[in-house]
Amino acid sequence: MKKRVFYTELSYIIGLISLALSAALMEKADFGVSMVVAPAYLLHLKVSQFLPFFSFGMAEYTLQAVLLIIMVIALRKFKVSYLFSFVTAVLYGFILDFMMLIVAYIPSETLIIRTMLYVLGLLGCAVGVSLLFHTYISPEVYELFVKEVSSMLGININRFKTIYDCSSCLIAIVMSFSFFGMWQFEGVKLGTIICALINGFTIGAFSKLFEKLFEFKDRLQLRRFFE
Repeated sequence: MKKRVFYTELSYIIGLISLALSAALMEKADFGVSMVVAPAYLLHLKVSQFLPFFSFGMAEYTLQAVLLIIMVIALRKFKVSYLFSFVTAVLYGFILDFMMLIVAYIPSETLIIRTMLYVLGLLGCAVGVSLLFHTYISPEVYELFVKEVSSMLGININRFKTIYDCSSCLIAIVMSFSFFGMWQFEGVKLGTIICALINGFTIGAFSKLFEKLFEFKDRLQLRRFFE
């Protein structure tokens, strides 16, 4: 079967939108947000109590800036392209806040609707990450961290993604207890744990599917600026 061309720049755009929409859908479902965004969501819940303007999106690029600094220290190297990852994080933050406004209008009174929203969010998250792995444009710091550190350690990227996701889940649980009291699972629920356990596998499955159906090519001559 002849593969269709999928431009890497389009992969970047769709990937970001998919991730932002997925985070908003999972937040709306209230079964627990993705473990990757859980720390940022908890930071948003806590800080917004004192600073109402501190949105979910703002919490995202604030924490990603911290993660970027940690990654640079761990790798002991710095590339200009790393700064583009922070630009992506800010762009993602704005898209996320917009998606939160849109998703707020979706009714979610019944368990069936909430379950549908959660499943769509879970799958959309995996699709978004997989697409960002197939573009030269600097991804969010989360994906950049997984990409760079797994390469440095020589670990399969999907396996390392699962390790990273589970670590984020544990950090979010500690944050929830610290911010809201012991055994208060704010934002971190059963859905978060399920996502942490299967997200790496799901991303790998979508990646294989995309690579089977599409040939990822650059449309613009910009790759050198991100290397």
